[in-house]
Parts: sequence; C-alpha cells; structure tokens
Amino acid sequence: MSGTSGDGVDAAILDTDGENEIQLLGGLTLPYSDDLRWRVLEASQHDVPIIELLRLEKELSRHHAEALLELLKRPVPGDRPVEVIGFHGHTIRHVPTEGLTLQIGNPWMLHEATGVPVITDFRRHDMVLGGHGAPLAAMFHQAIFANDAKPTMVLNLGGVANVTWLGDGQAIIAGDCGPGCGLLDEWAQEMANLPHDRDGHLAASGNVNWPIVEAALDTEFFRSPLPKSADRYDFDHVDVSGLSVEDGAATLCAVTVQAVVRATGGLPAIPSKLWVSGGGVHHPVIMEMLRQHFQVVENVSQRGLSPDTLEAECFAWLAARRLLGRPIAIPETTGCRRAACGGSGTGAC
Repeated sequence: MSGTSGDGVDAAILDTDGENEIQLLGGLTLPYSDDLRWRVLEASQHDVPIIELLRLEKELSRHHAEALLELLKRPVPGDRPVEVIGFHGHTIRHVPTEGLTLQIGNPWMLHEATGVPVITDFRRHDMVLGGHGAPLAAMFHQAIFANDAKPTMVLNLGGVANVTWLGDGQAIIAGDCGPGCGLLDEWAQEMANLPHDRDGHLAASGNVNWPIVEAALDTEFFRSPLPKSADRYDFDHVDVSGLSVEDGAATLCAVTVQAVVRATGGLPAIPSKLWVSGGGVHHPVIMEMLRQHFQVVENVSQRGLSPDTLEAECFAWLAARRLLGRPIAIPETTGCRRAACGGSGTGAC
C-alpha cells in the first residue's frame, strides 16, 4: 500500500487463516523519487487533469509491482507460494460525508507482474453501506492483540491518525481521530526544506502555542464520537504560519496528540496500554507527549511487529478474509449498517 504520507510503497508478507492465526514474514518499503512523491501529493490535494491521473496511476502501479517483486525474492518457510495479494493503492480522495472515496492503482499490472491473484477496492462496499470506508485496520488489530489485557488501544500515526480501542470480550471501537504526521511533514518541508522533522529536532526546540491548539480542535470533526473518518487534507485549517519553525512543529505535535486524547475521552474506558505504529512512532516529541496522557505507551516493535509495514500486513490479512467471504468492517469500526466483506479480485479470485 501507499499511505497518505505519500513517501513510498510498503509491502509485507504473512501466513494467515484470515482470523487469529497470523505469522508475519517480513516486509519492506520502496521509497518514491522526489518527483513521484510530489505528483502523488499534488493529485491527492488538487484536481489534476484525468490524463495526468491515469499516467500517475500507471507509474504508481509499476512502483508497487517493483516492491512486490523485490519482496517475493525473499524465501518463506517451506518455500510456499504466495496465494493472494492485497492491494490498497493510493488514496486520492476520501469524502466520507458524501460516501466518496478513490484509490488509484491498477491491480492487473500487479497480477501480470507476479502471476498472483490480486484483491483491491476494499473501501467502496463499506461506503455504500453507510460506512466511512476507513479505518480498515481495526479488525486486524483485534486479531493481533486478542490476548492483551483489556482495555487496550492501538494508535496508527500516518498522514492521518486513527485508533482502535479493544475492550473485554469482542468489544471494539475505531476511527480516525485527527492529523497524524501529515501537517508536521508539510511544515518541515516548506519551512525547513526537510522531508520530515527527523528525530524531532524541530519540535524539541520549540514551544507549544496552546491557543492555536484549542482553535485547531474547535471543529465538528473533533467533537464527533468514533467511528469517523477523515482525509489528510481535512485538517488544513490548522494554522501555525505565524510561529517560528520550531514552535510551529511543537504546536502541530500537540494538535496530533490532543486529538488522540479527545477521541479517547469518549470511549467506555481509558485504555491500560497504548500501542503505537506508523511513521509517528519514530518522533520522540510525539511519543513523549503521548506518555503524559497514557499510563503505558509502547512502540509495536516491542511485540515483534513492524510499525512501518503493519498497515501493509493488514491488507494482506484483509485479502485473505475476502477469499473466505468474511467481514472486513463492522458498524463499530467504520459506521457501516452491517458487517460486510469488501474487495474485488483479478485472476483466479
């Protein structure tokens, strides 16, 4: 998959029964060139000509195929063949209030490059059923953390932040909660000519402007309960342009964390532990701010999981569930009217 940060393709391989048996077998990230990344982000934010979008889709698909071929060179236990590929693609538009979403990527290019059936188009059935189409990682999180003490919560910090709350029994609540690292990445790129706030150097040298944080969170989205979903660019109203580079970075970190805290406040119980994945797990300031609000905050790597490829592993798991005809979302995770399967296939699917 290609996440909303638009920095490259994440690919992963796993052995699973589509339920709780999940063996992670490794993954990789194939970065985009600067030019491709700029075109991905441009198309994600602005209306580009259809011909340019088609050319971008072709190049993105080729990049995904290269990542898959590189991954498939690696040996797996028993030298077993890969049975199916889950292909999320890249989200160009996501407007859950109108039931609209668009992920680009040609699954037939992946199928022809690998000879393996491909499952794609995971989100649109959920949206037809009144769901937000995202986040789709919640049931995967439930399977991975099935044996953890409850309540516990998983936070994914990509371009957008989303949480999965897991309670006793099969209790689950999920949703997007606010900006992840998307705003911070843009700030570092525009103001410091950096791809991102590497090692948190900018934010660590700044001070949080709390009035700006409060103003940023004073919208209907942040007042709405989970489940809910958002596009990366739904948070462009957050304005730190009057601050120094360092203070702006620190303030954007605080917006991200306070959005998580607000979402948690509406849950049935405060989680005993917060597991963090995604690019934001590598940002020390964000992680320290989270520790000020949650009793235990851990990188998912402490569980032998990869914070960088966990979402790719999720879509491999969802592809297996599609083959089995099992739900990939339920009302508590996306707001859909009923539990439903999702995805369509190429090849033998």
